Amino acid sequence: MIAAAGSGERLGAGGPKAFVDLAGRPMLAWSLAAFGGAGSIGAIVVAAPPGGEARVSQIADKAGVDVSVLRGGEYRSQSVANALEAVEADLVVVHDAARPLVAPTLIDEVVTRLTANSDMVGVVAAAPVTDTIKEASVSRRVLRTPERSRLWAVQTPQAFRTEQLREAFAAHADDLASATDDAALVERSGGDVLIHQASPQNLKITTPLDLRVAEMLLS
Repeated sequence: MIAAAGSGERLGAGGPKAFVDLAGRPMLAWSLAAFGGAGSIGAIVVAAPPGGEARVSQIADKAGVDVSVLRGGEYRSQSVANALEAVEADLVVVHDAARPLVAPTLIDEVVTRLTANSDMVGVVAAAPVTDTIKEASVSRRVLRTPERSRLWAVQTPQAFRTEQLREAFAAHADDLASATDDAALVERSGGDVLIHQASPQNLKITTPLDLRVAEMLLS
């Protein structure tokens, strides 16, 4: 499942982020190629920007990848919830189109880790935090400095047991607008989640600088 309904407002794209050109291809095309090349993926569902369903289908056709396309929501978690309705497999991988540098091997690795750990509800790609992190108040007064060795910057792809993910979304339906991470909903529902170490290169494109960095990495 690829969440691709982001507006791209912070990127200054003037349109959906998934359609922004990245090294000669729409950003979404890079994630589609990765999922198409992953051996663990049987079907691909894309949550498209409202009104952009036909454009997503065109991008997938050009990439040579078969997809099911449905309308995304106003916010990310609503898009994931919409896409979950179309998932029939026991396991589901959720990925953001805003992380176009994802590798097929990383997708397969999170699925393999979940399959091998029957007591886990989810496995998330993440990179160790290298900066010192400060927790601050609303007025930006430092409250504490967490121990860096235990902190991880969470990414996608994230693999889940489909039914438990659906249950987590249903249990927190009133909070989806503020949810930025699917695994957090699973955790709040009592499900255990495992971290799978990934490269910081699997960056999320949010700003024009991120886009420039991704273009350099792909060149």
